[in-house]
Amino acid sequence: MTTAAPARRETLPSTRRSVTHKFAINGHEGYLTVGLFADGRPGEIFIKMSKEGSTLSGLIQGFCRAFSLALQHGLSAPEAAERFRGMRFEPMGATSNPEIPEASSILDYVARYVLLHYADAR
Repeated sequence: MTTAAPARRETLPSTRRSVTHKFAINGHEGYLTVGLFADGRPGEIFIKMSKEGSTLSGLIQGFCRAFSLALQHGLSAPEAAERFRGMRFEPMGATSNPEIPEASSILDYVARYVLLHYADAR
């Protein structure tokens, strides 16, 4: 039995470019920050919701960490986003973004935002 080589993690530099996007889903405001590698690929994400309970906050932060690690271990942004598109839980509904008029959850919104803006980032 052969063992696979451990995945190599590509970390972001200490100082990096990022994009912060303000959004709202069914009246719940939030901010998505995407940290970028030097070539423009996303390498990490952070989400801050203005009204969130401790359980939702913890789950969202866990999602951000897992999504970021997937990107840093070589999964492309579109491949990572596809795994979370369509997830359903509250808050869901109309959004403040005309490019994504409806979202079935915060994770669905973030996945669709990443697909729209970083589909070519490989």
